[in-house]
Amino acid sequence: MNQDEIKQKVLEVLDHHKIGSLATVEQGKPNSRYMTFFHDCLTIYTPTSKETHKAEEIENNPNVHILLGYDCEGFGDAYVEVAGTAKFNNSEELKDKLWSSKLERWFDGKDDPNLVILEIEPQQIKLMNAGETAPAELKL
Repeated sequence: MNQDEIKQKVLEVLDHHKIGSLATVEQGKPNSRYMTFFHDCLTIYTPTSKETHKAEEIENNPNVHILLGYDCEGFGDAYVEVAGTAKFNNSEELKDKLWSSKLERWFDGKDDPNLVILEIEPQQIKLMNAGETAPAELKL
């Protein structure tokens, strides 16, 4: 697979899979949890509360790892591994774009002062289980 094909397949996975795991670093060890993800090209976003352990962990160490994809049908289910750095994005425009009524379980609306968007800038993306050449790294 060439780089254009790898990028297209990575974007397909990001388009079709919204739930994945986010790992942060806590006291030098990985700490994972499921999150809801959105993307704009290769930049990945996830809403969270600034009052969570993950927010504190990211303040202490912005390195994160995401697993996203996999349809649970067996071998050949493509997924991506993303290693990157996270930062807090408080853009009202981004909150408007990502807001969903499903978030009302955790927030009092898109103007809730605890709502922040984690913006993950990929440093490395690997496409996994996508054929004979997998894993395939997307050159960034």
